[in-house]
Amino acid sequence: MAYSTIKDPSAHFQTALYTGNAGFNTITNDGNSDLAPDLIWGKCRSTSKAHFWYDSTRGAEKRLESDNTGAEDTNTNGILNFYTDGFRTASGNTENDNGETYVAWQWKANGGTTTSVSASGTGNGCVNACTHQANTTAGFSIITYTGRDDELNNAHESKLTHGLGVAPKLFICKRRDSADDWFYMGGDQASVRHGWYNGFLSLNDNDAVNGNHYVSNTEPDATHIFLGNEKVNIASATYVGYAFAEVQGYSKFGKYVANGSGTDDGTFNGTFVYTGFKPAWVMVKRASYSAGDGWEIWDSTRPSRGNIDATNYINNKINASSTGAESGNVYDAVDFLSNGFKLRTGRAGTNASGSTYVYMAFAENPFVANGIPTTAR
Repeated sequence: MAYSTIKDPSAHFQTALYTGNAGFNTITNDGNSDLAPDLIWGKCRSTSKAHFWYDSTRGAEKRLESDNTGAEDTNTNGILNFYTDGFRTASGNTENDNGETYVAWQWKANGGTTTSVSASGTGNGCVNACTHQANTTAGFSIITYTGRDDELNNAHESKLTHGLGVAPKLFICKRRDSADDWFYMGGDQASVRHGWYNGFLSLNDNDAVNGNHYVSNTEPDATHIFLGNEKVNIASATYVGYAFAEVQGYSKFGKYVANGSGTDDGTFNGTFVYTGFKPAWVMVKRASYSAGDGWEIWDSTRPSRGNIDATNYINNKINASSTGAESGNVYDAVDFLSNGFKLRTGRAGTNASGSTYVYMAFAENPFVANGIPTTAR
């Protein structure tokens, strides 16, 4: 059984819902544990607005948006403060429009306390200047770094220090000082053996896995992420990266091959994905083709849409690469179970027959905690 060292996932990840007031708005988390967020990824649910990403390393008011390639901006009306159990936002239209409803997904790193690493070495294997703040218990690190492509030739790599003490499974990074894609590296992507062999997805679009830029040919180790000599490592450019290591019973980053079973009423036997925990949050992307609905996100906090009485049924999705409002119907549905999630339909966005999908998942409850198995809802 999937025993976990993390007994209460809400100490490391929580979802908060709130309604905008176009003024100062303090959002307090309501999980079993207090959560001082270090990464906040938010989205307006009720109308079309950009996603917003803030973290305690870059600092309050520094915003990125996962649905586009734009550079980091300073938003004095965005998220102003990271609190011991939530955050505060000002009157920004994206983060706090009056009367609109919002969701904020939050991860804990190291309370904003960072460790600095100086650039060192030359040529292949040189080390990037960076800061990292790592939550080694939950396998999450926020890294800011400066590119070193000027030291590298084709097929060379530099070393980025992540601070986790174990090899991360997944790395998401974005250039801060100029417009460029969001790079999603690792996570068992479809076209490559483990997802680190020069394959990547872009969080800001629906494209399939590709290798048009040399991002990495080497899996991370317990100390470093290896960066290739192109887009993720441009000389003197500034970046932020989010590294995730799997923790049994708390987080899972993998792939599945869909069976195509299911209809729009969700009556057939769709693909089941084992995670080893009852999910709180799942994101899925079709990796083998560009077709589909993009990066589909569900969580156990937002209520299902429509007159739904099923106990494990969740149909309220948000797309990470789109500004669109939250949407949901039976054809968007997924079941959150005690040990994984199950797709209910055969649609291209989540379960097209023979297609490979990548996913990220975080736990609401481990499958077994304190010797007691978790049940579905």
